[in-house]
Amino acid sequence: MMRSRLHVPRPPARPGEKPDFSYVQVSPAGAAARPDPNAPLSETEFLSKEMVRVLDDNHRAVGPWNPHLAAADLELGLRNMMLTRAFDDRMHRAQRGGKITFYMKSTGEEAVSVAANMALKPSDMMFPAYRNQGLHISRGLKIVDLMCQLLSNTRDMCKGRQLPVMYHSVESNLFSISGNLATQFPQAVGWAMAAAIKGEDRICATWLGDGSTAEADFHYALLFAQIYKAPVILNVVNNQWAISTFQTFAGGEGRSFASRGPGYGMPGIRVDGNDFLAVHAVTQWAAERARTGAGPTLIELVTYRAAPHSTSDDPSRYRPKDEEKSWPLGDPIDRLKGHLRNLGAWSDEQDKAVEKECEEHVNQAWKEANTYGTLTDGPQLDPAIMFQDVFKEETPSLARQRMQLAQELKERAQK
Repeated sequence: MMRSRLHVPRPPARPGEKPDFSYVQVSPAGAAARPDPNAPLSETEFLSKEMVRVLDDNHRAVGPWNPHLAAADLELGLRNMMLTRAFDDRMHRAQRGGKITFYMKSTGEEAVSVAANMALKPSDMMFPAYRNQGLHISRGLKIVDLMCQLLSNTRDMCKGRQLPVMYHSVESNLFSISGNLATQFPQAVGWAMAAAIKGEDRICATWLGDGSTAEADFHYALLFAQIYKAPVILNVVNNQWAISTFQTFAGGEGRSFASRGPGYGMPGIRVDGNDFLAVHAVTQWAAERARTGAGPTLIELVTYRAAPHSTSDDPSRYRPKDEEKSWPLGDPIDRLKGHLRNLGAWSDEQDKAVEKECEEHVNQAWKEANTYGTLTDGPQLDPAIMFQDVFKEETPSLARQRMQLAQELKERAQK
């Protein structure tokens, strides 16, 4: 007698076992064809199964997706990735030392943000997730301002109203990060639809993790984006783990996350997320498609979260120790350094100098950030600012609450 059976996905390796990445389907560098950005869906479906790669094992740029970036642009991208990693390392140490309450590193995922930003225009809108600090850094936000948000001090861009790492910047077109998973996807699609209605030459890009694709917001976003041909780039960062949950639990088993694009009628592209040139090229392709009115693109960036999910996480409890060293797509920073060395545009001396420069930059920013207030010492945020920016015009109830607080603070000072 045949009986139905429940299938429970299992990670390929657990603590104490040998790392196993045999499930990762890696295409040869340069093998994937590059269709025209305005090609019909039938001519792009293969991109959701293959993997777009530009850098080969010898760090040479090969194939039709090579964006042919100048060495100076590549060096700028490398510097921003190195600065992002230095910032991450410093803030992780600060949390462990009790200086900040919480942090999330992007180690191994720097190209996902930095390369994509360089392929877009500064006027394009971004709706990041909470591991996209590379976007903020490559868009020119000051490290000290990011640190002040983590400290929730008097220079906190969020005025004490957001959790750590939930940055934003109106000037740099970076929407506020949300701790609620996947909310940024439909928000990005809505923004893109509005831009199209207004006839603007601006597009939008947004990011979420593989685990967040299980949220309903992800599917709402894809549906609306395709129906209305919204000028938006929808990025799924498949870093293999949603905290301690392996990516197959969100549906990554059998078919790629990129394959959900064609399922909704839009191109889906699976790309090597640790290949700076490939990420840049695919983002550029999707941006051209969006700007010409051809509609949205779903991009799956195949990468690996080398660090813990956050400072509250211990990955040794659910995956093999040092598993990141076996990741078949390597480290994005090391790979771009190798490419620049092949071009004669990077040396060991430059490497040491830039690394030192990044560390000094971060350390100096940390010293400055602390002058605006720490978790334990002043100056402190004025509690009265909680009533600012809530509504465009102050409501009567808000005015009463503001006056009540002022009275309470006055009475407390008189005691």
